Order: sequence, then C-alpha cells, then structure tokens
Amino acid sequence: MGPLIQTAMTRCIQCTRCVRFATEVAGVPTLGATGRGEDMEITTYLQAAFASELSGNLVDLCPVGALTSKPYAFAARPWELTHTESIDVMDAQGCAIRIDSRGPAVLRVLPRLNEAVNEEWIGDKTRHAVDGLQLQRLDRPYVREDGKLKPASWAKAYAAIAARVAETAPEKIAAIVGDLAAAEEIKALKDLMARLGVVNIDCRQDGAKISGLRPAYLFNTSIARVEEADALLLIGSNPRIEAPVLNARLRKAWLFGRLQAASIGAPFAATYPVAHLGDSVDLIDAVAKGDHPYADVLKAAEKPMLILGMGALARPDGDVVLRRVSEIALSTGMVRDDWCGYNVLHTAASRVAALDLGFIPGRNPDGTLGRDVAAIVDGAQKGEIDLVYSLGADEFPIDKLGRAFLVYQGSHGDAGAQVADVVLPGAAYTEKSGLYVNFEGRVQEGRRAVFPPGEAKEDWQIIAELAAAIGYPLVYADKAGLRAALARETPTFADHNILPPVLSIAWGDNGAEGLLDPSMPIVPAFPDYYLTNPIARASRTMAECSKAFVVGEDQQAAE
Repeated sequence: MGPLIQTAMTRCIQCTRCVRFATEVAGVPTLGATGRGEDMEITTYLQAAFASELSGNLVDLCPVGALTSKPYAFAARPWELTHTESIDVMDAQGCAIRIDSRGPAVLRVLPRLNEAVNEEWIGDKTRHAVDGLQLQRLDRPYVREDGKLKPASWAKAYAAIAARVAETAPEKIAAIVGDLAAAEEIKALKDLMARLGVVNIDCRQDGAKISGLRPAYLFNTSIARVEEADALLLIGSNPRIEAPVLNARLRKAWLFGRLQAASIGAPFAATYPVAHLGDSVDLIDAVAKGDHPYADVLKAAEKPMLILGMGALARPDGDVVLRRVSEIALSTGMVRDDWCGYNVLHTAASRVAALDLGFIPGRNPDGTLGRDVAAIVDGAQKGEIDLVYSLGADEFPIDKLGRAFLVYQGSHGDAGAQVADVVLPGAAYTEKSGLYVNFEGRVQEGRRAVFPPGEAKEDWQIIAELAAAIGYPLVYADKAGLRAALARETPTFADHNILPPVLSIAWGDNGAEGLLDPSMPIVPAFPDYYLTNPIARASRTMAECSKAFVVGEDQQAAE
C-alpha cells in the first residue's frame, strides 16, 4: 500500500476497521473490499498507494497485524524498547506522542491519547521521519578555515564567535530562530542578543507578517471546539498538509455536524467539501465588506470560524491581509464572549513560543524598527549585516547572506551548516527536555528520550556557554533557573497543558491599513508535506513518500 504500509493479508479477518478509518477519518476512500464471498479481500483500488497524511494510523488499528509498518519492520522487539512520553514538533499542533528508543537510537514514534489535541491520531511525518534523527547529524563543532569547515573544540568555536562579536557593532548583528526550537533556547538567545544590544531578531522565517497581542496569532477556537463550528472560511491555508490531525477534526465536524466550508487561496484536494472561491486577495476584501455571498453564510451561522494560514500572511502585504481578516471576524460575529472563530494556523512548532517571548525585531536607540528576516538577508547582501546567528533556521534564503559571518547552531547538516562559518552541534527534539507552545497557545513539555550524539549539547546550554565566552554571562546556571526566568517574563509558561482563555483585545487594530496586491495570488505555505524541516529532509522514508505522493514518480504500490 505504498512506502509506509506493509501487508500480510493472509492474517486479515476482514473486520474493515482500516476501510472505515480511510473513509470516515482520513477522508481518502481508496481502500475497500474487492470480490465477493470467499474471494473478498481488502486492498487499494486500482493498485494505487494509499495516499493519506494519516496512513500510518492504519497500522495501529489493525487488530491482527495484516497491516504493519514497512519502515519499522523487524527493527526491534517491544520489550527491548524504552518508552518516553513527549510532544511532536513536526507541525505546530503539538500532538501527544510516545518515543520508543533502544540505546542511543529512536526507532519509532507512536501516538498517545489526548482528546483535547490529537485524540489518538498522528501524522505520517510525525511517525515515520524518525530515521532522519540518525542521518546527517552534527556531532562536533566546526570552524571554517581556508574556505573549508574543519572539526574544532568547543573552546575554539566559542573563541571564533567571540572574536567576531567583539569587532562587530550591535546594529550589524542579527539572530534568527528556526522552526523546531524549544522555548528555553529561544529565551537564552533573546537574552544574549539583549545583552549585546542587538534588535535585529526574528522567528518568522517564512516572512509572516504577524505579531502583537496574543489572541491575534493563536488558534482561538481550540482544536476540540472546531467540531462545534457550522461555517468555515480557509484563507491561505491547507490544513490537510499543514496540520493533518486538525484536518481530521474538521472532517469530523463536517461528517457529524453541518459544517459548510470555503477557501480563498490555492486549490487543494480536501477531504471534505470545500468551495474554492478563488486565489485573489480581492476576495478577502469582498468578504470583509460584505460584498461576497459567503459573507452572508458566515453571518447566518451560529458558530462561524476562519483559519488564516501562512500562505496569506507570508506575503509583502501580509499585515494588510491580517487587518482585513480581523475585519471579517468582527463583521460576521465570530468574536463573542462564548465563541471566538478567529484562528491562525501556524506551521512551525517554535513560532508561538517565540512570539510569546517577543523574538521579533526590536527598536533601535533612534526609535527605528530592527530588521526582520527579509531585511536581514538584504542587509547581509549589502554589507550592512556582518554577523548572523541561526538557531536551527534553514527555511529562509540562507545561501544569500553574502559575506556575513554565519553561526549555525542545529542538529543536522542541512542548508545552514553547508554555508556556516562556525557550526555548533545541538540536540534534536528527542534529545532534550523542552517546552513547546502549540498553535492554541497550550504550553507542553517534550521529554528527552536519548542523548545527543558525539559532542553535541542541549541548545540552551550552548548559548549559555557562548554568552560566558563572549563576556556576557546569562543570569541562570541551569534549566530550572531558565524555566523560572521564562515564567517570570511570560506567565503563560508557568502553567502547562492549560488552554489559555481568549482575551478581549482591539481586534480591529490587528495588522496594518493599506492596499492589497491583487496581482499576486495566494500560494501554499509549502508544497511538500514530507520535506518541511531538517529532520524530515534527512529521512529516507520521507524522501520515498515525497517521491511517491508529491513528485508522482512512483504512484504504484510495491508488489
């Protein structure tokens, strides 16, 4: 049935649990029974692979082992494994997972039950990108000498960075946070940049024009309550690949409720009926002003909601889009005391925590605003930015930083490590305990299952040691002190697994006034679900899935 599911149909008892999951939960009715009587068998129609971002869940619900995990086959026995409860970071939903490891290796990831977030499902990238944790790893520091990266000691790497910082003015230094960072290292890096007087900091690699008050960038309806919605407007969002488990909830709302859905943006293969209104931002204006028929649908609904995606926010006029979408929420009755239908769907696990901590451009002494990611890249090309600190950031044009001195701290030898002047090996999400905030604003703790390879360290520890080497030591000496500082600065980090209340804010003040650019269509946030971060890109399994389901070179199931 494709790269992920291995079949042993002689075990099949034809209970049709897999067929029901495919049809009802995943919304991909390509699995069913052929033949009659004793000739009946469960298979995919037309010998096609089972093309769903939730296909790995079939293995969990098969009661007899007729459907098994192809990547995990014969890898280990259950009693050999150590189980660690943690949180997924492959998207921003924060699904509850169990990490199964043996020795230094993570061998599989399974879902944990959490009715409020992911029920009992996880996406295929969450489940099967784990082989990427062992591939292309950074396990020692590197310093570029004579144009080549060469292994170095931690002391030499810190000294190289400290020497460059000492000769660089604060206005020529910048820092960018990647999509998989935990709150602890974001806080540590922000404090270091503040000590240095650096205001050119940003966490929005995709250029999303969003910041400000917390409800303006949260999924306020909450994951569980989307089942109550009766009208939905998707704006620049494709939940099927941006948050597959949330998409299953939306399908559930349509299947068992009366959800009516429409989208503005690039068309996509939805798993429930979605009326495609178009891909022009003029449609956002029309709905906001009440000149589009779907505005009447939202106004007539009891619990209308909208989902604003990064495809609409990561535009040059994204801040204007944000203002218009806020006007839609107000004019259609989405924001009430008992209901808030205004939602932003993030695609990066680190984004909400970084916004909570204010990792966005600050103010220069003269009152001007610091540089965002696009301005950092532009400044590096012009020679106005001389040093860039990348905390696992690989999803921006990192190869266009010109002659800027690049410090890359991360777990994998991805785009950033290829062009860096100093490489600092960090820990993957399975190798550290860290706090993550999902797109609802729910603070959750991921726990360490294995130790980082070689000389790699936890990311907050690297930043703390670097700060001491530069001469600006941070005020906390351990993780407990760091988390206490987190809670003092941002009280939301004091309480874990709590859904935050929706605050009353001036919704009409979100974003900025201006004109939308109708010549630029709304495009997807990312084209390939399987290759969105360094871990997934290092995974051979994800490469096979991308080839089979996205590139389309291998649509036939393996015989």
